[in-house]
Amino acid sequence: MLENFAALQVQYPFVAPTIAFMFGAAIGSFLNVVVYRLPIMLSRDWQSQAVEIIDDAIDDKDFMAALTARMPVYSKPFNLVLPSSKCPHCKAPIRPWHNIPILGYFLIRGHCADCKAPISARYPLVELVTALLSAAVIFSLGPNLAGLAGCVLTWALIALALIDYDTQLLPDDITLPFLWLGLAVNFFAVITSFAGAFLGACLGYSILWLVYQGFRLVTGKEGMGYGDFKMLAMLGAWLGVQAVPLIIILSSFVGAIVGGSMIMLGRDKAKPIKFGPFLALAGFVALLWGDPIIASYLEFARGS
Repeated sequence: MLENFAALQVQYPFVAPTIAFMFGAAIGSFLNVVVYRLPIMLSRDWQSQAVEIIDDAIDDKDFMAALTARMPVYSKPFNLVLPSSKCPHCKAPIRPWHNIPILGYFLIRGHCADCKAPISARYPLVELVTALLSAAVIFSLGPNLAGLAGCVLTWALIALALIDYDTQLLPDDITLPFLWLGLAVNFFAVITSFAGAFLGACLGYSILWLVYQGFRLVTGKEGMGYGDFKMLAMLGAWLGVQAVPLIIILSSFVGAIVGGSMIMLGRDKAKPIKFGPFLALAGFVALLWGDPIIASYLEFARGS
């Protein structure tokens, strides 16, 4: 069966990327849910933990009763599965055929089928981008374990980039499990060697941690969050130690261009720039073209 599929792939090279495109669109629909709901789930969990910590630290029943009374009450489950998708304006349930990735948005012409309020074009855009990037990974790495692993990493990067863009959070709920998953995948040398993955995770975390400590020592301010360290460690675990310097250089270069352009256009200098999207972009570039880029640089360095 595998031989027949390999022969089919040789004869029709776009079959696997097309399948990846369709599956990626469905994953993109799920990522929209993750990007919206996960920060809310974390916020609610942090509120609950804060109340427990205060209750342990303060022996004042009246104060705790007043504090608890001011806390929101959530009577219905809220997670990545429940409740079902609803219109953000009128709360009407979204019909299954309107929830078809990419196509569903155009079926309702970008407006709620019930209240006619406009629905953000970001939803189909995330689905389309996820579909295109999934197809690109399979086309580049092939319909094999490396291609599947590359798609999984790509989906995580999309979620992290969007959550960081929206909330300035890089949740441990994504970075840490995917760091371990990268090590597990490369235990079988799917993308890089296990030694390279282990060293990549260590180097990825330690480099940004040192940059963070140095910046804080010089300026007295925090230049980035701990989520950035964990995200680069995650990328190192997936792509190997050789990819970490490339990811740092690419993300810093793009970040400097984007940040400088935004400042020139009147952006508040005091407002922090989210580094997660740049790490995600650099990680994706390193996934598909990291080895050729590194090889070209080494050849250029030897020649000069």
